[in-house]
Amino acid sequence: MRMNQHDLAEIKRRLNPEKRNPSLICGCYVDYLGHPITRFTLPVSTLYEQENEKYMGLFKKVLSGQIGQTLTPIGFPAESDDLLLRARDTALRDEPTVQALFQRLVAGIQAEHPDMQSVEEAQHADNWLILLMHDDLDVRRRDVNGEIDSDRSDRAFSYILCAVCPVKQEKSALRYVPTDQVFSERMPEWLAAAPVMGFLFPLYEGGAADVNTILFFSKDSADAHEAFLKAAFDVEAVMPAAEQTDSFQALLAQSLGAECSLEVVQEMHETVSEMIAEQQKDKEAEPLMLSRQDVAKVLTDAGVSEERASAFGEGFDATFGAGAVLPAVNLVTPKQFKVDLPGVSIKMDPGQADLLETRVIDGRSYLLIPVEGDISVNGQPVFTKV
Repeated sequence: MRMNQHDLAEIKRRLNPEKRNPSLICGCYVDYLGHPITRFTLPVSTLYEQENEKYMGLFKKVLSGQIGQTLTPIGFPAESDDLLLRARDTALRDEPTVQALFQRLVAGIQAEHPDMQSVEEAQHADNWLILLMHDDLDVRRRDVNGEIDSDRSDRAFSYILCAVCPVKQEKSALRYVPTDQVFSERMPEWLAAAPVMGFLFPLYEGGAADVNTILFFSKDSADAHEAFLKAAFDVEAVMPAAEQTDSFQALLAQSLGAECSLEVVQEMHETVSEMIAEQQKDKEAEPLMLSRQDVAKVLTDAGVSEERASAFGEGFDATFGAGAVLPAVNLVTPKQFKVDLPGVSIKMDPGQADLLETRVIDGRSYLLIPVEGDISVNGQPVFTKV
């Protein structure tokens, strides 16, 4: 079983600032070299409304996006390194444990951002705010009629969230001072930006805790934060979503050769998009994952020869590893169908993609689009020549 969007939404609802569900926030603020500036502990119940809203907003960002893209489950042997378990089980109230965890996370940041090479780089470098939050979620199971089953709802899911936020210095500016009725210089302030990475521990799967997995967040789906994960947790990063997409597309072109036609790509896009849509009808379903065999079947159904499909299978294992499964959303973009040519880019409603056609006329290749309805260029209505 894998964590699904329904599980994710259940935790995000806990971060409603009006309900004040989480119990404690711990923070560590360091400079661009990782040197500590301050540490603090904030019981959520003591925060002003607007402060709580800002903190919860940062933690919500760590749970944003889709599993398999900005959110990636990463396994590690918790029993051999129980720091996260101790932090969770003590609800972030054991100072030595929290201190050790912050040291690990700072080491991860330092690994990603080594010492500046010049004074100018140092002057423009970001500081870093690391936030940890603890919460307990009552697991409410439902029966076949959708009613809460009290007999099966006696467990709690205890977890911690981490947000790693760059802290950027504003530029100095003039501000109005009412008492003096003049504009005076306002000194630059350091402001916490949205997190660039973070994690949920442990993984939450249908009310159960997987203590051997974290759900890692990366704001940039192309950045796996390999150095951070290695230094902080001694785990290997998963190939980022953007790289999976690029590698898959390159593999298709290389293994299918001339059979990687517009028609084949259209058929694959439509088939996989329909599979994703069908899976998403069940809110509690896991994200759709596709194996080598799954994709090979889609390709052969689209008209690819057995020989080319076999070449694709061999390339799939070499690129992603034997037995690998990939998030379907990294193979196609269901809500987008885009065709790029040198100097030309065409975006279409995926439901209309079958209107496109390639044809060779007098030895020259053409991309044909039937004209049905009005045509406009930059908003200007135009007409076709008869």
